[in-house]
Amino acid sequence: MSIVSHSADNAAAIIAARDLSGRSLWVDARRRLFSNRAAVASMIGLTVVGLMALLAPALSPYGFATQDWNVVSCAPPWWPDSSVMCRAGGAHWFGTDAVGRDLFVRVLYGARVSLAVGFVATLVSLAIGVVYGAMAGYAGGTIDGLMMRFVDLLYSLPFIFFVIILMVVFHRNFFLLFVAIGAVEWLTMARIVRGQTLSLKQKEFIEAARAAGVGSAAIVFRHVIPNLLGPVVVYVTLTIPDVILAESFLSFLGLGVQEPLTSWGVLIADGANQMEIAPWLLVFPAGIMAAALFCFNFIGDGLRDALDPKDR
Repeated sequence: MSIVSHSADNAAAIIAARDLSGRSLWVDARRRLFSNRAAVASMIGLTVVGLMALLAPALSPYGFATQDWNVVSCAPPWWPDSSVMCRAGGAHWFGTDAVGRDLFVRVLYGARVSLAVGFVATLVSLAIGVVYGAMAGYAGGTIDGLMMRFVDLLYSLPFIFFVIILMVVFHRNFFLLFVAIGAVEWLTMARIVRGQTLSLKQKEFIEAARAAGVGSAAIVFRHVIPNLLGPVVVYVTLTIPDVILAESFLSFLGLGVQEPLTSWGVLIADGANQMEIAPWLLVFPAGIMAAALFCFNFIGDGLRDALDPKDR
């Protein structure tokens, strides 16, 4: 019996060791992320908003640019103030704007633009900032000084002035707006990554990689950048809402999204101008945008905890 019990204990220990050794950082991070209820709920919420934005034409019989002068500035059918109701307003779930366009459809189409700008411009800034900052921090010395002085030079230019230059040189284009914003937002990302790289390159595993004959480029991409994921992910969750707000500001100045196409920022700006007579024009876009930004923050917190190797 003792031999059988001893064999069973050995088998259990071997299986446990195999499971532990087979769990990589990414597998463990995924398990920890999906155990975070707030992060999972936020991912579900953003997925629902994204799907509704993609399926907007099927969710309402109205087009985002269709005007109906019979239902101008009509409140939703359940709005508490009955004095702003319209007889034909029952089919407009979020009410209508000053030219009779359905606000529900325009909020969904605005989600398309705002989320697309947020994700694409953030990816552009992520790709440029992480690689640039990691190379500058790892190189050090004169190369680091020259690379960061270039970043300081770009920082000295006002944000809106730099974006206007890009838009004028390459002509105003809806897709260029993504690249223009991303080409400005990478500066802070590069500084954060460079500071983290300066501390990481003194670690023992970097010294071991150098001693093993690994090249500088391989060390940067295989050892330095993967260990920067925590701070980078946190900053990405702050960059996405910042990019969405930047797009809204440019659209307000006439350099971004143009009518009849819309975005959350444009809708909020229009609603703020009419909040006294039609408050629903501000409440719905601002509420959905705020909920989306909260979701990004919760997802960022979940990813930060999941990717932190100290919490494994």
